[in-house]
Amino acid sequence: MSIQPNNPLHGITLEQIINDLVAHYGWEYMGYNIKIKCFTDNPSVKSSLTFLRKTPWARTKVEVMYLQMLKKRKS
Repeated sequence: MSIQPNNPLHGITLEQIINDLVAHYGWEYMGYNIKIKCFTDNPSVKSSLTFLRKTPWARTKVEVMYLQMLKKRKS
């Protein structure tokens, strides 16, 4: 595995990203900001992982939300 010092997502699993976002924001806020069914209708980590692994545009939105959360935590 190569070292990626400028990539804040390096070494972080998608499951960890979802769990951190849910702990910080909650499903309701996530579903409001990223309008995908797995966040609004009976949300779960498992259904979110399944959907996000198959849908690159949604995964990108979740990763951006995660990076924004990290940035806010640092400031």
